[in-house]
Amino acid sequence: MDVKLGAAAVVSLLFVIAGSYPAAIGGETRISPPGQPGSLDCDPALSDACAKARLKEGRRLFDVEKFGGNGRTCRTCHSNRTGTFTPEEALARLIDDASDALFVHDGLDDGVTGTTRITQHATVRIEIPLPPDVILADDPARRSVVLNRGTPTTINTPALDPMLMYDTREPNLQLQAFNAIVGHAQNTREPTALELDLIGEFQRTDPRFFSSAALRVFAAGGPPPQLPAGTTESERRGRAMFDNAPFDGVTTRGMCNTCHSGPMLNRFAAGNPFGFPPGGRRASIGVSERNLMGNPVYTFLVREADGSTTAITTPDPGAMLNNPPPSAPPGVPTPPRSFFANLFKIPPLWGIADTAPYFHDNSAKTLEDVAKFYALFFRDSPSMGGFVFTEEDQADMVAFLKLLR
Repeated sequence: MDVKLGAAAVVSLLFVIAGSYPAAIGGETRISPPGQPGSLDCDPALSDACAKARLKEGRRLFDVEKFGGNGRTCRTCHSNRTGTFTPEEALARLIDDASDALFVHDGLDDGVTGTTRITQHATVRIEIPLPPDVILADDPARRSVVLNRGTPTTINTPALDPMLMYDTREPNLQLQAFNAIVGHAQNTREPTALELDLIGEFQRTDPRFFSSAALRVFAAGGPPPQLPAGTTESERRGRAMFDNAPFDGVTTRGMCNTCHSGPMLNRFAAGNPFGFPPGGRRASIGVSERNLMGNPVYTFLVREADGSTTAITTPDPGAMLNNPPPSAPPGVPTPPRSFFANLFKIPPLWGIADTAPYFHDNSAKTLEDVAKFYALFFRDSPSMGGFVFTEEDQADMVAFLKLLR
């Protein structure tokens, strides 16, 4: 379904919102995992043996530990190869073993039965609490909402992308891991502060979480990765889309760089033609508005700080439900909560060829689908002036993205 994006959606595309990362859950508290009293309560920077022991335990916690829950581990949804899973992988796992822990709880169509959604779209049910100033128009007493979302890849995240989750709702790795263990794995044993630290350390350091050796070196303080030049004409034309140059609305040069700049290609560019501060990492390109997945649509009533009420109708409002809401950069007034409707993080692009599906709702199954979506967005977005992103342009973009290893 095609829709015209209004002014609010266009502003959402461009506005820069800065993230903040409070102290880890548990602070400096160190509690050893069961059966290993004191053995991992050490400083890995001072001892190779300590670092190796902590990494080994972090791997076990990620790959094996179920915390007494429904059978899921972190690896259930975050595979070694892609950091996520595809519909094809879900279907293969279902055929191989219908008792696979992927097919329980929020992996089921209605939370109780059915595997159609997860095998066709690889989405799971995410229950998000509603902030105090947001209610559902048709059920004001309800204090949470269920949304269908894909599983964010762990490739190059979190070591190189501390914006966690598609809606950026988690402030740090420890809290993200805790909420995943509670929400997805339905634990009966609480993870300790140390265990949450170890899961985070493992994701920041193990080679499986990097798309290439160069990205791992960059995470360790080395030089940033350099964009490949491309060898074919198509690849070189795609490379030009990421040039640090203003998008002129006539050619494709610099077009992708506008929102995909910086070492990880996940930030608004400095000097972008829209005049917004550089570095922002949340945007809307109309994925929720188009709702190609046909997800249930809600009307949220948002009570703004000035006492007014704004109605937002969408299948997934993204960062709008973050509590507290995202803050603005220094010197920029924080917009009303409704401004954040349909904003999601700008994803890093390194390794993107291996991390399908794409967008928060997995509505793009391939990079070719992503390119087609952008063609619709450019056509319909007033800020793009009806720019025509041709089939050749789409092929060029895809050809270059496949080089980003």
